[in-house]
Amino acid sequence: MSHVNDAVRSEAALDAPPVTRARSDPGLSAPPRKPPAKPPKGKKASPVLRDEDLEVLRHLDEEGPSRFNIRSVARRVGSFLVSVVFHLLLMVVLALWTLPEETRSTLAMLVAETDYEPDEILDTVVLDESTEAATELNFSASSSQAFGTEASMVSEPAFDATIMETTGEGPTVELDNTLGRLPSAATLLEGMPEGYVGTRRAVVDDTGQALDRITREIMWMLDSSKVLLIWLFDESESLTYSKQEIRERIGRVYAELGLSDRAAGDALLSSVASYASGFHLHTPRPTSDVAELRAAIDRIPIDPTGLERQHQAIIQAIAAHRRFATAGRRRLALVLISAKSGELEDKQYLERAIDEAKRNRCTIFVLGREAVFGYPYALMSWKHPQTLRTHWIRINRGPESAFPQQLQTNGFYRRRDAFPGGFGPYEQSRLAHQTGGIFFMLPSVESNIVRGEDRRYELEAMRGYHPDLRSREAIFRDRDMSELRKVLYTIIMRDLNPWNEHAKDKVVMRRHFSPNFQEFKRQVAVETAKARVYGAYLDAAVKELDRIRRLRNEDPDRRWRANYDLTYAQLLAYQVRLAEYIAFFEEFCRNPRVVPMTKQSEWLGKRQTVTLRHWRLRTRRTTLTDELTESTRKRADELLAEVSKNHPGTPWDARAQWELRRGYGVNVSPRYRGPYRSVPEGEKRIPVPKL
Repeated sequence: MSHVNDAVRSEAALDAPPVTRARSDPGLSAPPRKPPAKPPKGKKASPVLRDEDLEVLRHLDEEGPSRFNIRSVARRVGSFLVSVVFHLLLMVVLALWTLPEETRSTLAMLVAETDYEPDEILDTVVLDESTEAATELNFSASSSQAFGTEASMVSEPAFDATIMETTGEGPTVELDNTLGRLPSAATLLEGMPEGYVGTRRAVVDDTGQALDRITREIMWMLDSSKVLLIWLFDESESLTYSKQEIRERIGRVYAELGLSDRAAGDALLSSVASYASGFHLHTPRPTSDVAELRAAIDRIPIDPTGLERQHQAIIQAIAAHRRFATAGRRRLALVLISAKSGELEDKQYLERAIDEAKRNRCTIFVLGREAVFGYPYALMSWKHPQTLRTHWIRINRGPESAFPQQLQTNGFYRRRDAFPGGFGPYEQSRLAHQTGGIFFMLPSVESNIVRGEDRRYELEAMRGYHPDLRSREAIFRDRDMSELRKVLYTIIMRDLNPWNEHAKDKVVMRRHFSPNFQEFKRQVAVETAKARVYGAYLDAAVKELDRIRRLRNEDPDRRWRANYDLTYAQLLAYQVRLAEYIAFFEEFCRNPRVVPMTKQSEWLGKRQTVTLRHWRLRTRRTTLTDELTESTRKRADELLAEVSKNHPGTPWDARAQWELRRGYGVNVSPRYRGPYRSVPEGEKRIPVPKL
């Protein structure tokens, strides 16, 4: 099952008992002081020196008879300042306590509405479409930051390719088969301090400068040392569309680097590696020959398993080149090229991969695809070459955040869109950010991505909406300290999550209905009963968001305020559509629509007889429940419009506009299909790949 389910099962219910503060242990307190003994009769009592007196005497003895005691003065001044600060704070608290409720609410709103950006942000660069090399360098030749050490004058060591077995398997990385949820303190390895990140650099002003960015990064490294650059590709078929494009881009990068003497000779060496379920090295030793690098890229296989152990591959790639780079005093850099974010079992190695890169001073750049907005998956279409049947194959594209922050349902069933999120997948973005690299977003929309959009959000509009790139543990810890975030997470990832085993039978509605009318009516009876239960779930979620509405303005993160706004508006819209779902099918069963079971139509490139396979659910603008749902529909329209107004030019705005365009009504359309081609006799059937 997906990592979404594992994460959901790990979360405690919202009504967990509060943590109580333990009382002080009386055994740790100081023993009571005994009263001093009375002096014998007739004798004068000796003065009893308290501990404070002894301390003063000790200082006097150390500092001599001087009347001006610096330590004493400092102590008195410090006490005075502490007292002043304490009383000032007390006065502020008392003043706020006496303010009217309306004033306090206004102050909370003013505080929350200030622009907030998380510390852990990453510049995302969209690559230029052009593959033509520049004829001159259009950036400063001087480095803005120091990399590595002075270049070595000693000869390079021989590359130790024997570290890799002939099968292509790298150093063994043991998997933790006990991983039951993502993430957990037991499986996430502790990395370098969170503040240890690369220098943030300015985003390019236009797409014409975009590809020059990676060239400039390498040039900065070459300022202070030789460089060993590792090109690491994933072997999935989902990258096939991009591989040729990236192959040409590499030629452009090296051509532009050739404009500078700093890249001449062996100052820059490169290797090509790839990974899927295992790690494979395609260059016997690092080289500066562009033709050899291109030939190595052409040798990268397509892995049929669909597995991607991305973070383990990074660990292995660094291990394979560490000794060569160290002996030659070369700075390590790695360019990760992948259309996916890796497998669930591999995600536990994210922090270890970051730690390995930091310890070996390896900067990681990522050439990848835009994350799906608040959703872990994307669908890619694949046409079977023998049968010509189109398959929709799910890939782990990954959301832009550490865990999905948007509803995983479209109101009836699991999302089937590839709505752009504006940033790269969380794992890849964190890799780049923590090692001082950049996430480079490939500019073109993949032709085989299902329901992808050629949409680019303006950089200025997205400022303030950066996803949190801290470790998952830190993000989960902060989320659990916020009631607003915890409630949203519970609604999104548990109660209304169609990927959750415990919720999917209640929140996933049927999309395809039988062409046989008697079977159709039986299916409708089951689905309308389920829809009423689902409606109770939606109603409870809306009431819960109403309860915490006051917390919306108090959250300092603009992303979470936008998440609340869109989720609340969508839940109201889904309540209306669910009522329409029930009303439409009850009406359809009373007055069924009659269509022919067969007809002549275009199918697989020729006109032939096609057969009614099923009725397919869709939405429409015409509604049947106006008297019952009119007020809810108007409120949903208002809130969706507010989302666009408050968060213009962002994915939240685009998603709200999409919901408004869908309409609230429900309908079904007949779907016809002809026979698919059969596999020729004696020819082996090609299996459907795992992308």
